[in-house]
Order: sequence, then structure tokens, then C-alpha cells
Amino acid sequence: MRTLALLLIMATFAVAQDAPYDVMPAVEAPYYRVRFEASTEEGKLIFPVSYTMWVPPNAKTLRGVIVHQHGCGVGSCRSGQTGAFDLHWQALARQHDCALISPVYEQPEMADCQKWCDPRNGSDEAFQSALVDLGKQSGHPELATVPWALWGHSGGGHWAGGMLLLHPDRVAAAWLRSGVPMMQEKEGRPKPYEVNQAACGVPTMCNLGTKEGFTVTDGRFSGVWPGVKTFFTALRGAGGLVGIAVDPLTSHECGNQRYLAIVWFDACLKLRLPEKQGEPLRAIATDSGWLTPVYEPGTEPIAPVAASKFTGEQVKAIWLPTKTMAIAWQQYVKDTNIADTTPPPAPSQLHADGKVLTWAAEADLESGIAAFEIERDGKVIARIPSSPKNPFGRPIFQGLQYSDTPSQPLVEMRFVDETAEDGKAYTYRVIAENTVGLKSK
Repeated sequence: MRTLALLLIMATFAVAQDAPYDVMPAVEAPYYRVRFEASTEEGKLIFPVSYTMWVPPNAKTLRGVIVHQHGCGVGSCRSGQTGAFDLHWQALARQHDCALISPVYEQPEMADCQKWCDPRNGSDEAFQSALVDLGKQSGHPELATVPWALWGHSGGGHWAGGMLLLHPDRVAAAWLRSGVPMMQEKEGRPKPYEVNQAACGVPTMCNLGTKEGFTVTDGRFSGVWPGVKTFFTALRGAGGLVGIAVDPLTSHECGNQRYLAIVWFDACLKLRLPEKQGEPLRAIATDSGWLTPVYEPGTEPIAPVAASKFTGEQVKAIWLPTKTMAIAWQQYVKDTNIADTTPPPAPSQLHADGKVLTWAAEADLESGIAAFEIERDGKVIARIPSSPKNPFGRPIFQGLQYSDTPSQPLVEMRFVDETAEDGKAYTYRVIAENTVGLKSK
């Protein structure tokens, strides 16, 4: 028995050092990273995990932390390696003086992801320890106590929802894409969670693809919609601030959900984050917001109305925090084309070193960055990338993986002007374009 235990420990250690978890992008301020090895103690962390964090450079005191949690399987776990480098999610974090954290659980092939996505299996404790350590690294000790905004995909949705139910006083808002925590007994599955009144005060959105049991009722992901309905009924029925948004185009991939998720978090963080450090999260009245009935396959979504004008049973209706969010929700569930009328910020720090141009840019909060145009002497000479691609949604500058994170290797804001003549002076300009085609001024 001792020999078997030793072999298991050695195998876990070996997996932690193997590809694909050995290609994390390098970090230096304002990026930080901490890593924990797996534990052999019962109830402790089962798989190794790394946490990469980005901090807005001008944030003197952090008001919260946004967690971008990948899903189950080696591919999804690996995709978490770039989550903290996502320019669009950084725009949300910057808007609210929040850190952005992307965990990477080093789950072996074919392993049970409940061993990490159920936070009661050690990932809750590891996450909170990481906040303390990252706070020390970054000079932001307040990280240990600030509120959390939790985004999770698939198993990450299980994790985020579990953390919401375990620590409702810490969670400002939650977005659960294609995964929710277990609310009913099921043989061979973890103990179900129970609804508590504090969790009912946390704005929560359940987001899934239409092919995950909504309009396509068979296949690998057909259980997502029944699970969402169970979770929604339990929490909303108790007065919870819960919504549902069905992506009309996708299955389990994340698609264009970020264009609604970031609007959601922006609205919720404005309503919830305390004005002063150390104060509790601000409450949202359970009879506020905008409401619309839960719709079923084959029926058209109904335009949300202010809660005061809703004539149906409120605790069975989809809840949305603001009118702006209600409008965006209606556009998203139709075709995911959420309108945006504001151009992206103009790039800055343009530098030329011979024929090599480099620059910096912040993403548009609503629509991110699709590409950059390079002007030389007033004429466009290049587009970076020339043909932006994204198999899962709108083409974007950084590319997009299945679990809503930038592609590896991370793309640089860099252009080589091969047609420039040596010794000749040029005037360059870089223009940002967001994903709805609007360009910076």
C-alpha cells in the first residue's frame, strides 16, 4: 500500500511538470504569478494550479478582483494560461480598479475535473491563498479582502457558482457560461449545494449555447439547459437576482458571450462595489431591475420591462440589472450582435526604431479590438492582422480560444514597414478598430 501511494504522488508531480502546462507566458509587472503544488492531504488541492494576475498600472488601491476561470479538460485548462493577458477583460478591470486573475489547473488527461471545479476540494482554499500571495507580490495587500467578480466556463461555471454559494458576501457578481453548480442529488456526483439568502443578493447570469439542450436536446452537452433551469428555479424562486441568456449560435464554445458578459459585469460592479475600502458590498433591491419571462425553444424572447411594470410572477422571470443591460440582452439572444456606438481609445506610445513600429493600446470596453490600421504619411499601408480570425465569434486582434482567452503565442503590437526607404523621414499613425468596425479618432 505504501508503494502504491508513493507511485501516485510521483505521477501527480510528473504531470505537473509536463506539457502543455510548461508554456506559460512570461510575467513582469504589472503581471504577477503564483503557483501551488498538489497536496496529498484529504480535502486539499488535488491538482497543481497557477494564478496569473494583471493589475491596472494606475490603480492605487484595488476595489475588487475579476476571475476568469477556464473549464474542464486539458485544452480548456491550457487556455487559461493567457486569460490575464486579454485586453478586453483588462478594459473592464481598469474601468473599476480591479485586478484580473486567470487560474490554470493542471488537470491530467481524462481526470475528473470535479476534483478542482468543486471548490470544496481544495480550490477555494488555494484561490484565497493565492490572493494573499499575489497581494504581497504586487504591493496590493487589499487583494486578500476585496470583492470578487466571478466568470466561469463549463467546469469554471461550476466553480464560480460554488464559490458564490459558499462566499456570497465576497461575490459582487457572477457569470456562469455552460455550467452551474449541482443543486440536486445525483449518484456519483458531489454533494449538492443549498440556496442561502445571502446568495440571492448576488447578481448572477446563466449563459449557455442553444445547442446545449435548449434547441438541440441530445449529445454531449444536452444536460446544460436542464441544469441551468434547476439552478435558476432554486435561486430565483428564493428571490435571487438571476438571469438567463441563451446564445442562439453556439454549443459549448463561448462564442460572442464576452460582449454581453462585460456589459453585465460593468453594470453590476457600478451597482455593487463599495465606495470605500473595507465596506460591505452594496445591496441591490430584489424588486428592482428589468424583467422578462423565461422563454422556451420555439418561442420568441419578450422585450424586458422595468420590474415595476412587469405583470407576471417576478420570481419566475429573468432578472436584468439595468435598462442598458436589458437592451443588450435582447440583442444578444436574437443574434449576439450587440450594438456599440462609441469608438475605441486611440493607441499611444507609438515608437519607430528604423523600420519597426511598436505601440500600446487599450481595448474598447464594449467591443474590444479587432485590428489596427497603420498609416504612413496619411495613407493606410497595412492592417494588423491583415485578416483577423476567430472560429468561435467576432474576429479579434488577439485571437480567441474555445474558453474565451487569447491565442498563443500572444500577438504583439508591432509592425515592420518593409517598404520604407532608408534615410527617408515618414509620419506614422496607428488607428484601432473595434469588433463592430468603429475606428479610433
